[in-house]
Amino acid sequence: MVETSARHIAHLDSPPRVAQVGVGVHGLGIEREVFQLPELWQLHLYRYSAELIVDGVAHEVRPGCASLVPPGAVVEFRYRGRSEHLYAHFELGTTGTPHRVPAVLDCGAEAPHLSDALLRAVAWHSMTPLRAAAEVWTVLWALAAGEVPQAEERHPALAAALAHIEVNMASPLTVPTIARAAGVSHNQLTRLFRVAFAETVVAYLRRRRLQVAAHLLRNSTLAIPAVASQVGIPDLQAFNKACRRELGASPRTVRAGRNDEH
Repeated sequence: MVETSARHIAHLDSPPRVAQVGVGVHGLGIEREVFQLPELWQLHLYRYSAELIVDGVAHEVRPGCASLVPPGAVVEFRYRGRSEHLYAHFELGTTGTPHRVPAVLDCGAEAPHLSDALLRAVAWHSMTPLRAAAEVWTVLWALAAGEVPQAEERHPALAAALAHIEVNMASPLTVPTIARAAGVSHNQLTRLFRVAFAETVVAYLRRRRLQVAAHLLRNSTLAIPAVASQVGIPDLQAFNKACRRELGASPRTVRAGRNDEH
C-alpha cells in the first residue's frame, strides 16, 4: 500500500462500534456534496476517481484508494459521474496506544482483499453487528499496519443479492430483479434470505433501507429529502410514513434524537 497524504491519530486497541456499513452510490445528477459526521469516523474504499476535500485539504482518490476521515471533519466530494464506494461509519475508543493512520491510501493489490472484508461486514451488520465490527477492525489494522484480511466463503448468490441491494438502494427494487442479479430463481432467493436472516427479501430490503435512513438522519447533516432519495423512497410523504412505521417517529424526530440508536 502507498500512502498519499497526511495521517490522523486513531486508537485501535479495542474494536470499533460500527454504526453503519454499506455501498454508497453518488454523483447521479449531483456533482458536489458537503457534509459532516459529527461523532463518527468514515472509512471509504473507492471504485471511482474524484476529488475529496477534508477540512479544506484536497486529495485525489481513484479506484483502489481508501480514505479515513475523523469525526467532525467537513467532507466535500466532487464527483465525475456515477461514483460507487464501500463505506463504514464507526466510533473508536479514545484510550490505549495511539496509531497514525493514513488520511488517503492507495491500497494497490490489497484493495480486493479489503473490499471483500467490507462486503462481509455489510452482509453481517444487520444480524450480527459484532462480527461486522470485527471485519471493519481488521480493515483498519490492515490500513495501519499493512496486513491483509483473509477471504471467507459465503453463498455466492446471497452475496450477489446483498451487493445488488446495497448498490441499487436508491433505485426501485423488486424481488425478481434482485433474483436475476444473483443468478437464481425467486423461490431460491427467498429460501436463502429465510435461512440467513429469518425474513423475506422484501422485509430485509425494507429493514435495510430504514437502517440506513436512521443512520443518516442521526449521524449526518444530509438534508431529509437527500436521505429519502439515498434509500430509494424519494416521495417525502411515503418516507415519513415508512419512518413512523419502522422507526416509530417522523424523520425530523429521528434526527432530533441523534444517537439514540437501538
